[in-house]
Amino acid sequence: MLLSFEDVSLAYSTGRPVLKDVSLALMPGLFYFLTGQSGAGKTSLLRLIYQIERPTSGKIILFDKDTAQLKPSGFPALRRRLGIVFQDFRLVPHLTALENTALPLYLAGGKEKQVRQHVIELLEWVGLSDRLHAYPHELSGGEQQRVAIARAIVNKPRLLLADEPTGNVDDESAQRLIHLFLELNKMGTTIIFATHQQEIVRKLQKPVLQLERGRLVSTAKGRAA
Repeated sequence: MLLSFEDVSLAYSTGRPVLKDVSLALMPGLFYFLTGQSGAGKTSLLRLIYQIERPTSGKIILFDKDTAQLKPSGFPALRRRLGIVFQDFRLVPHLTALENTALPLYLAGGKEKQVRQHVIELLEWVGLSDRLHAYPHELSGGEQQRVAIARAIVNKPRLLLADEPTGNVDDESAQRLIHLFLELNKMGTTIIFATHQQEIVRKLQKPVLQLERGRLVSTAKGRAA
């Protein structure tokens, strides 16, 4: 088991619950869609998995560890096994595509030569070999999102979370991004892809986690990669 939630609820300071008694069990190596209308709780669920938020109640087991038992010193190692792609990209504006992608490796103490070679190869893989030294404002929305994906997978995570990754790009860029996620899944990375775009979900026929008003209302089965 890669990840499980046991009756997990989350309420922010206002007291209004955004997730209510969510239980799920995800297996490694699959591609999961996380669906629901705006405000259904998709982003909050991803933030719980990534340990940005802690549940108000319930238990989260991630990589066979009860996250409630983790000490603060254990979170960096846990997060290195995770990758997250934000809808708004969150690139550092004064860093190039290469530098943004390499940032997690540099923060972990990676050596310049090894980091640079790995990052160049990764950016070539996502189709940005000619944009290595471009700054975020010089990149299109689709290019920025590909840099964000490269940064998220630079540590070779076991689990990749994507929050509406095709929401701010045109159709052509969206298709390219979906192809990248499918290729990552084929290489063994488990994907949780949050989207409200039902045409993508219907086309790919992957397992679906559907949220409505903070509750997980269905888990539809689909095909593995």
